[in-house]
Amino acid sequence: MQRETTPRAGRAIGLASVASVLVGAAVPVTGLLDGYPVLSAQAVRYAIGAVLLLGWLLVTGRRVPVPSARDLVGLGVMVGFGMLGFNALILVGQRYATPGFIAAMLGASPLVLAVAAPALRGRRPAPFAVAGAVVVGFGVVVLSGGGSWHGPGLVLAVLVMACEVAFTLGGVGVVARLGALAASMWSCVLAAVGGAVLATFLDGTGAWPTPSGTELAAIVVLGSLVTAVAFGFWYTGVSVLGADRVGVLVGLMPVAGLVAAVVLGRQPLTLVAAGGAALVAAGCALGLARPRQGARGTGQPPRAMRSTSSASSS
Repeated sequence: MQRETTPRAGRAIGLASVASVLVGAAVPVTGLLDGYPVLSAQAVRYAIGAVLLLGWLLVTGRRVPVPSARDLVGLGVMVGFGMLGFNALILVGQRYATPGFIAAMLGASPLVLAVAAPALRGRRPAPFAVAGAVVVGFGVVVLSGGGSWHGPGLVLAVLVMACEVAFTLGGVGVVARLGALAASMWSCVLAAVGGAVLATFLDGTGAWPTPSGTELAAIVVLGSLVTAVAFGFWYTGVSVLGADRVGVLVGLMPVAGLVAAVVLGRQPLTLVAAGGAALVAAGCALGLARPRQGARGTGQPPRAMRSTSSASSS
């Protein structure tokens, strides 16, 4: 087994890992918005992300491409399922399932990506990506405790996992054509507009209360670090490593959430949870490994997806 250790691959792994950690560690921050209208908070958050990503593009001298009709389809999947849908389902799902159960279900998303991403390109799954995803999923179940559910909790948890997968797969083609930063920016623009329209339609003027200082700080953190930065970093990883391989890093989200909860004193660090985190780390290492090239009769690894560069904010 040979690890891909080129500077470009190593940088992509690092950026995608940071994106996952930011998203996972932000769970307590999201909880600060429990009393604020959900769609309104998301609309403002994504508006902040869009402005920051546009500024990033302009400051670095990159072009700002306009999405084609084909790109709008992928952006619609990213926004409708991976952004607005994901966040709404997380909140509703926790009414019928414990956070541990939802986290455990999210642990299956690396395996879905490891199989679905190459299948969509007419290729067979990479053995190391699949094996790593299985280990990551098991590790997430261990560290989350498995959790429990009632009523529609199972269905909602499955939908949360599906939305997480859609966020990555929906962006593959868009990022390849527009670049990671531009794809991230346009997804934030559409999410901000869509969220604002839906919030106003559903709640009228009541959708826009003045946020408290804590709520405003939470929205700014989510819009900057967990959206602009994390989106850009995640899709950079997707563009270089491929959706199937980078998917194992989704397992770092519950690990980061665990660390944040322990640091904030909301739960103790148990030996079982630490063991689950170690399994996730081992699964990530396995999933990001590549078979040694050049051996006669071995299949060539999938070529890294070209420039989806930069976006999972997450």
